[in-house]
Amino acid sequence: MKKFDITKHGLVPKHVKLSDKDKKQLLEKYNITLNELPKILANDPAIKDLGLKTGDIVKIERKSKTAGEYDYYRGVINA
Repeated sequence: MKKFDITKHGLVPKHVKLSDKDKKQLLEKYNITLNELPKILANDPAIKDLGLKTGDIVKIERKSKTAGEYDYYRGVINA
């Protein structure tokens, strides 16, 4: 049976793991801690193939008809 790849669906935005350098810059830029970011589970279907672990940050690249493109960030946690 062929498995459906949810990351290829048109309604699922692109998810990207931030490097340690980018993670540090993001937290410094907004003067926040990892715990202050919205959370996403490590086993979420949209990111489970990215090899993320607790403490990583995922950047979600969303598109909007009114706002154009914008990035949203979530901290990865385990269930």
